Amino acid sequence: MDDESAIYAAQGFGNALGIGAAPGLVIVDFVNGFADPAHFGGGNIPDAIAATVPLLELARSNSWPVAMTRMVFADDGSDGNIFSAKVPSLRGLTETSHIGQIVPELAAEAGELIVRKRHPSAFFGTDLTQWLTARRVDTLIVAGCTTSGCIRASVIDAMCHGFRPVVVSNCVGDRALGPHEANLFDMGQKCADLMEFAAVADHFKG
Repeated sequence: MDDESAIYAAQGFGNALGIGAAPGLVIVDFVNGFADPAHFGGGNIPDAIAATVPLLELARSNSWPVAMTRMVFADDGSDGNIFSAKVPSLRGLTETSHIGQIVPELAAEAGELIVRKRHPSAFFGTDLTQWLTARRVDTLIVAGCTTSGCIRASVIDAMCHGFRPVVVSNCVGDRALGPHEANLFDMGQKCADLMEFAAVADHFKG
């Protein structure tokens, strides 16, 4: 254990929440724009998208509730907010824009929820909490991007709403690896369990 991890452990951080009886999956913002370094992508996001394909298959084979998020702003920018003021290029993520569409390999199927949001968290200003609660979800398996932005915001809100967050560490990505790794560490200490896809699959085997 390194010195930083030892400090957290001595102060009581980093305990496991565990996976409950009723998991659900949320895939955050894996849209074309975040798969493309010319827009919002880069780093390890393409690898995370590829790793999420079997995770989505696992969720479907086990009949988990599945939700996917997109950032969606009005064509005329009339619903712009502080987030889009800070990052004006986000306004290009509109309902019909190519960059705002979920990547084809993770396209939603019937019965899966598409959450349209204008803030980092999948929960803020959406009905995701009610949708998950109606399906009795107690554990939220999380994939998507970016680790330091919308993943972190969604994981903190998931915890605040009473869900056990499990961040699938090789199924989340960021345009820069430094923020990715730092935020994985911090979420694992304070608000989520970290598991690679292989460990999640082993947990539900059989």
